[in-house]
Amino acid sequence: MNENSTEQKKEVIYAKGLKGVIATETGLSDVRGAEGHLLYCGYEIEDLVDLCSFAEIIYLLLNKRLPNREELEGLQQRLRNDRELPQPILDFFKTATKTARPMSALRTAVSMLGMYDDRTKDPSQMKEIGLSLIAKLPVMAAYYYRICQGLDLPPIRTDLGEAEHFLWLLKGTEPDPAEAHILDVAYILHADHGMNASTFSARVTASTLSDMYSAITSAIGSLKGPLHGGANEAVIEMLKEIGEEDKVEEYINRKLANKEKIFGIGHRVYRTLDPRAPLLRRIAIRLTQTIGEPKWIRMSDRIAKIMRARKNLNANVDFYSATVYYSLGIPTRMFTTLFAIARCAGWVAQILEQLEDNTLYRPLAAYKGPDDPLLVPMLDMR
Repeated sequence: MNENSTEQKKEVIYAKGLKGVIATETGLSDVRGAEGHLLYCGYEIEDLVDLCSFAEIIYLLLNKRLPNREELEGLQQRLRNDRELPQPILDFFKTATKTARPMSALRTAVSMLGMYDDRTKDPSQMKEIGLSLIAKLPVMAAYYYRICQGLDLPPIRTDLGEAEHFLWLLKGTEPDPAEAHILDVAYILHADHGMNASTFSARVTASTLSDMYSAITSAIGSLKGPLHGGANEAVIEMLKEIGEEDKVEEYINRKLANKEKIFGIGHRVYRTLDPRAPLLRRIAIRLTQTIGEPKWIRMSDRIAKIMRARKNLNANVDFYSATVYYSLGIPTRMFTTLFAIARCAGWVAQILEQLEDNTLYRPLAAYKGPDDPLLVPMLDMR
């Protein structure tokens, strides 16, 4: 009996977009949508934000336990020593179009990196390659942005943590410790989140026994979409379009009347408040007061209140991260790359977990075409 006839005899369950379908088991992130809780490897996200650094979260996701001091210092040094980019990647950034979105450049650069890494031939090097990508993604993102702006490239440093180093590369000035801490918290909140679209893409690619670079390239391509990671850029553009707090209701009324999407509102998994949103909201309140532009958080809160009242939908992580990044002085076109930088740790962990007990992903599709075979007409009769 062939594979198709065997599959036809099985009961077929159709869930568009695989909604509600459990495709694998994981010990990484526990997304409790009904309760509004998020845990990494058993730890509540609120506790991790209060007590851990992003480097500790990277170790946690890759090893499913928190590091001791010696292990943490070893990981930090490992990442800091692997930030340099091959010259062909820098040459690509310098010759590539300057009008491309940073996520497009990041996707292509990650794929290119795989061409210059002989470790891809050795499956035992997957984790080491993953660590290299975690170290290099922030450098690639910041360098491409600065090249597009005609700015010089700050030298790589090994005395700064992950968030500090990114701010140094992006702005070219000594990073402010308070700003670096805020970005570190944002990294933690974005590090992993179950079987989302980009993680699913990464695991599907890894399940074919392709290499780490291919899997991360797949993930970046998925995250780039406005229904996934690109939503935070759409949120800040929406706030800029509204302009003032007293124009919020008119804007929302028009959008809802036209059945247009309000970005940053609602979530495919959470049926209550996204637990990451209030953590970012508190940061956004402090930041907007610091920079003297509280209207951004006031408009955000007004939108969230209206959507909760009218549609029973809550703000998600993208909604408040937009205001946080904007208030940190990060260019809007870089918002989604920040998501990728943080989520790369989760992608690598998910890929490694996939390979521990691998099964090739092969869902079915419900065919909607003609039931009976059609006759192929001659070319002149079509």
